[in-house]
Amino acid sequence: MQVLVLNSGSSSVKYQVVETEDRRALAVGQVERIGTAGAILSQERRDDGVRIKESRSVLDHREAVFQVLELLQDPERGAIASVADLGAVGHRVVHGGEAFTESVAVSPSVLEGIRDSVELAPLHNPHNLTGILAARSRIPDIPHVAVFDTAFHSELPPESFHYALPYVMYRRHRIRRYGFHGTSHQYVLMRCAELLERPPESLRLVSLHLGNGASACAIGGGRSVETSMGFTPLEGLVMGTRSGDVDPAVVLHIMAREELTASDISAMLNKHSGLQGLSGISGDMRDLLAEEEAGEERARLALDVYIHRIRKYLGAYAAALGGLDAVAFTGGVGENAASIRRRVLEGFGFLGVQVDDEANEKLHSGEEGPFHVGPTAALVIRSGEELTIALEAERVAGEM
Repeated sequence: MQVLVLNSGSSSVKYQVVETEDRRALAVGQVERIGTAGAILSQERRDDGVRIKESRSVLDHREAVFQVLELLQDPERGAIASVADLGAVGHRVVHGGEAFTESVAVSPSVLEGIRDSVELAPLHNPHNLTGILAARSRIPDIPHVAVFDTAFHSELPPESFHYALPYVMYRRHRIRRYGFHGTSHQYVLMRCAELLERPPESLRLVSLHLGNGASACAIGGGRSVETSMGFTPLEGLVMGTRSGDVDPAVVLHIMAREELTASDISAMLNKHSGLQGLSGISGDMRDLLAEEEAGEERARLALDVYIHRIRKYLGAYAAALGGLDAVAFTGGVGENAASIRRRVLEGFGFLGVQVDDEANEKLHSGEEGPFHVGPTAALVIRSGEELTIALEAERVAGEM
């Protein structure tokens, strides 16, 4: 089945056309800088490598989706003969709250449920919703499926998802751990099971999604049992520009001393912290590794803190799972930074983790596979969020 995967973000629409039978992307593209006269539409057709990159006026997400659909059907530059050839459209939706525990076919009640979760993801769900409505208006006769970042974590046990706050905060305002990067961690589980030739439900797996955003997930019995991101994607690991875990009293202290507003402190924690804030150089791992190599101490400090936080979560999650069968790395950093993988796993021999340094160094630029010599597997898994969305869309469409 050919599935169009749409990801409508705050200022962009990313998309892929995926052939689910052989798990192959036919076209990959995006519209950036939406809302400006200088928006950029780019696309790569994977079968022959034809690339397009041009500046256009794209005033809103609705228009962006329309232009994507027109380009995909273009006789010379497109990737499909007609949208009628699509079997489904899979839409990434960041937040499903507690209402959506799995991917679902879009319906009026589902749209209302996504609207109801806007207060939980005000920067994402409104744009996700706009993309769904735009695509349905142009392609009304095929299934549209909402795939939620939070769904894979929907079976977290109460001891994992509750915060130790007054219980009324959960009842009134739905304050709890939701977790994110669910489609990524779900794909990592599926691919690890394939590579290790084991049933997914048999694996005790820690999945490390390391990119500009980063999260860890403990997976047991085929489901997420612990995850580092919480009520928002800010909690947990150190990220490119996000702080990860911080004592809440620090936030109150800084707000009082610096006379910052809630908006100011949000910007600091989300956009000016993490690797960027610690190093004062960059939030990009490639820059920091180069600066560390050149002897820059702030770069080394940022990387040491980053790695230490991952190691803390890895150890904790191994305990939560009662042992460990595999550790998997994905995301831009996880897939390409062999030195980070090696440093994260150093000293975990007591859990059976031993790194094959030669194999580790060879895994980059889309290569995937194992790099261990010990009984606990260590693997690199190529990012597969879009493929997960496509496969979920195919599954739901087939049940309709």
